[in-house]
Amino acid sequence: MFATTIASVLAVTATLMGATTATPISTGAVEAAAGGDKRAVPAAGRFTYYNPGLGACGQNHGDGDLVVALSHADFDPSTPGGNPNKNPLCGRRLRATYAGRSVDVTVVDRCEACNAGDLDFSPAAFQALAALSLGVIQGSWVWI
Repeated sequence: MFATTIASVLAVTATLMGATTATPISTGAVEAAAGGDKRAVPAAGRFTYYNPGLGACGQNHGDGDLVVALSHADFDPSTPGGNPNKNPLCGRRLRATYAGRSVDVTVVDRCEACNAGDLDFSPAAFQALAALSLGVIQGSWVWI
């Protein structure tokens, strides 16, 4: 519990200071999410955007959908038998926050270029937080 509290404080501090490195989420946070635990576990990382299509969860999505790709480091450990379509993180929702703005998104994909804690948003989801011209922002997020 103490370590989780310290990690949360560091993540918030890094976000407020505009840090450019990601604070990895704990393995327990992803396991809790995969197991359906509804407790919010804060994380922080780099937020980017991409043009979604057929995602790792086996569904098609477009630029206007409020969806997100979770980093491969956070997504892959929950993938049963190598089949990402059956990953229990698929369809989970999270709330991302940047500069006082928040957006609720659904996990539909995995991001190979992302580090632990990073998120890759659809353009519509990214624009709910910041202008696309920024390209990369540092934010925080929790499972909802």
